[in-house]
Amino acid sequence: MQAVDGAVPAADGSADLVRISASRDALLVSALCTSAPQAVAKIIVSMGYGAAGSDGQTQTVDEYNSSIDISDDDVAIIPKGALDPVYEAKARLLNRAVRDIGMGWYQWQLFIVVGFGWASDNLWPIVTSLILKPVTSEFGVSRPPLLTLAQNIGLLAGAVFWGFGCDVFGRKWGFNLTLGLTAVWGMIAAGSPNFAAAGIFAALWSFGVGGNLPVDSAIFLEFLPSSHQYLLTILSVDWAVAQVIANLVAWPLLGNLTCGIKEVPCPRSHNMGWRYFVIAMGGLTLLMFLARFVLFTIYESPKYLIGKGRDEEAVRVIHEVARRNGKTVALTVEDLKACEPEGYVARTNASAAVKRHLDKVNPRKVKVLFSTPRLARSTGTMMAIWALIGLGYPLYNAFLPFIQDSKGAQFDDGSTYITYRNSLIISVLGIPGAFLGGLLVEMPRIGRKGTLSIFTILTGVFLYCSTTALNSTSLLGWNCAFSFCSNVMYAVLYGYTPEIFPTPQRGTGNALTATCNRVFGIMAPIVAMFADLQTAAPVYTSGALFIAAGLLTLILPFESRGKAAL
Repeated sequence: MQAVDGAVPAADGSADLVRISASRDALLVSALCTSAPQAVAKIIVSMGYGAAGSDGQTQTVDEYNSSIDISDDDVAIIPKGALDPVYEAKARLLNRAVRDIGMGWYQWQLFIVVGFGWASDNLWPIVTSLILKPVTSEFGVSRPPLLTLAQNIGLLAGAVFWGFGCDVFGRKWGFNLTLGLTAVWGMIAAGSPNFAAAGIFAALWSFGVGGNLPVDSAIFLEFLPSSHQYLLTILSVDWAVAQVIANLVAWPLLGNLTCGIKEVPCPRSHNMGWRYFVIAMGGLTLLMFLARFVLFTIYESPKYLIGKGRDEEAVRVIHEVARRNGKTVALTVEDLKACEPEGYVARTNASAAVKRHLDKVNPRKVKVLFSTPRLARSTGTMMAIWALIGLGYPLYNAFLPFIQDSKGAQFDDGSTYITYRNSLIISVLGIPGAFLGGLLVEMPRIGRKGTLSIFTILTGVFLYCSTTALNSTSLLGWNCAFSFCSNVMYAVLYGYTPEIFPTPQRGTGNALTATCNRVFGIMAPIVAMFADLQTAAPVYTSGALFIAAGLLTLILPFESRGKAAL
């Protein structure tokens, strides 16, 4: 076996490996775990496991240091000291196994069904923005943004519940249930007898929508070889396509079956378009749910399983994925067990499982994401970026059809039909934006950070430019530029975020960022109500928030291009 650089004497005289370079065989990690058992045995893992003490009792230590140094030039993204060393070594073996299997039939099928989650994440907020005008006209509401507020409360609840829950109960249930709940409540909403009922149903369907990205991004990333992690960015094509589909269906339904701009009062019989539209979108989401649940078999994430001490199941999943791809893989349970120090005890009985579940929902466990200065800066900065975008994006985009309709009346060159036609044109521009994002993130001089920063700032700049519009056509042009840049931004953001979190805390990390996004999203309709959508104040505020988020991106410590997620 080739000697490993960077071995230094441990306190007990044994050789303890402190650095593994990207070029080393991942099986070398097994050697690490067996070459210095006394040194490694001192490191007690978290996640509810322990090592046996001299009295045979299981001991638990909160603080630990990794015996593997993950440096910037290593294949992994997360730095030294942020992960349990036993989990870290096993994760490297799984990364090697997934890399040996390669990108095959299972991952491409997963790419398709995960795309449904991305689509739903954009589809339903677009639904709310498109029906806002006809719903408020029909029910005579004085504060239209209350519907968006109800939606954002549901999104927040979903992000918290599903995001943290997938680290406790696994990814499989959330992966399927989020779409099912969205579809059912969406179709029921079509029968809303008043504005309050419409708001309640919007919150309920949004509870399902809020869990899509935290769960889906985690499970997809954990089955991807590092060479194909850019596909997380490409998934945003589904996000953009969903926007096009929503506007394509809305144009004939809402354009022709909605009360006119100046029609007051607006009777239900003249305003059935939004109800038909919600039924159509609910039906589409139901089809996506059935495709996931009936036509595709989803396996639990092997990295999640090793984090729970279920090594046998993790190996079984790896071999099943290899079989689906027409490949074989050499990974065995013994390979994973070799990473455990002498005296290591995996507590997998029922009481221990309950304790681990309770520990996972303990807020103190979030400290792992802040366990080193660089990881703390990464997590905190990413939360701030999501928060700023969470307020800036819905402050403008959620009311875009409403703003277009109002501006068209001011310019005296608009109509309900033109409003929804222009919304379709704007949404189409998002598709090339998602493709461009997938291209730029793999460029050496730009990568994830550069692309995210540039296009987040440009999104804000084009919002400022839109305030100079003197007619509906020029407003359409600026909005098209906004749509293009914001889709590049979201394409990168959705792919980059889960890459910088370790698997045991990936759902938690995703939940934290999504929660920040949704909390600030709740503020957007409140700001809109008091800032007056008829003025440029919300636009200026939104633009400033995007520019601030773009500048914050520059201080993120990790660039994940070309590195494997642990």
